[in-house]
Amino acid sequence: MEEMKEKLEAAIAEHPVLVFTKGNKIFPRCGFSAAVIAVFSELGCDFECVDIFEHADIKPALVSITDWPTTPQVFIGGEFVGGGDVVRELHARGELKEMVDALG
Repeated sequence: MEEMKEKLEAAIAEHPVLVFTKGNKIFPRCGFSAAVIAVFSELGCDFECVDIFEHADIKPALVSITDWPTTPQVFIGGEFVGGGDVVRELHARGELKEMVDALG
C-alpha cells in the first residue's frame, strides 16, 4: 500500500484539481461522484479524475492520506478540500470558483 500512497501523493502534487471518484468523468458510478464532476464541469476548469475502482489499493491508500472514509475526495492545489457535500457547499457560496481561480 505504501507504493500506491506515493503514487497518489505524486498525482495530487501534479494536478491542480484532482478528484478521486467512483467511475470517471464519462461514466461516474455514483451520484456523489457525478455531482462533483458536474460542478467542476460547470466551472469550466481543467480537472483530473482517478477512479478508485481501477486498483484495489487506491481506496485504502487514499484514506490513509486524508483520513476521510467516503468518495469522492477533492484536492485543489495539492490540498485536500473534502468530499461531495463540502464541494457542493463551497460551490453554492461561490468559494469553489475562487479556489480554482486562485490556481491561475
